[in-house]
Amino acid sequence: MRTILTIQSHVAFGHVGNRAAVFPLERLGLEAIAVNTVQFSNHTGYGAWSGTVFPAEHVAQVISGVNDRGALAGVDAVLTGYMGAADLGDVVMDAVARVKGLNPSALYCCDPVMGDVGRGFFVRPGIPEFFREKAVPLADAITPNQFELEYLTGRTVGDLASALQATAAARALGPRWVLVTSLSRQDAPADSIEMLLDGPDGAWLVATPRLDLDPLPNGAGDCVAALFLAKLLETGEPPEALAHAASAIYAVFAVTKLSGQRELQIIRAQDELVAPSRRFTPVKVR
Repeated sequence: MRTILTIQSHVAFGHVGNRAAVFPLERLGLEAIAVNTVQFSNHTGYGAWSGTVFPAEHVAQVISGVNDRGALAGVDAVLTGYMGAADLGDVVMDAVARVKGLNPSALYCCDPVMGDVGRGFFVRPGIPEFFREKAVPLADAITPNQFELEYLTGRTVGDLASALQATAAARALGPRWVLVTSLSRQDAPADSIEMLLDGPDGAWLVATPRLDLDPLPNGAGDCVAALFLAKLLETGEPPEALAHAASAIYAVFAVTKLSGQRELQIIRAQDELVAPSRRFTPVKVR
């Protein structure tokens, strides 16, 4: 059984951060060691929330306690997402270094959660710089949305050509794989939403129908990163991991739309996480 150390936010209500990642990982048969960077009542997209950003010392102590049990030696991948505060960055980097020191083949997947189109940045000062200057260069895979990709590379994405230029620029920062989790471009059908994966063996694009969800549920990127990493570990085939992640999150969106709820319906759609009823096949574009 493969094990993932996932360091992200936690909410009591809803599904973002670790609440959007741990259940999919476990449903796919992986062991998840969850370290929470914050504990909030709900995600910040509601505009009001309560809770605490955990101090860096607290997160470091939790990780050290896990290491004291010998558990970090069995970790096959580290997944990181929402940080909460910039000083958590060094703690995260230390955890990645510990895992890779114990298991040189372990992967580091960084979801550089910073902001989104229409909202701009929604994280504290210093966090975007941490991702660009420290986390992304050390990652094996990153899973930015389009807004985050543009920030990391300093490039504007408008069409497929500019998207591929941006993912190539992101890969030049250090990661082997760049998965853009939500791509909207001028030269694509308006009724579709895409994911773009760029790696050493080429680039693949997968499109799914754009569902009318207003507001769009938070946490989809967190879920996609977990699904992609889980399938990458299982299959060793990035295009297959992309196909599964896109198909599964589309199914989650479809179930969410039918429910009439704002939050991602990950539990209701749990069987779709494992075997999506509708499969979307990526097309190689480079």
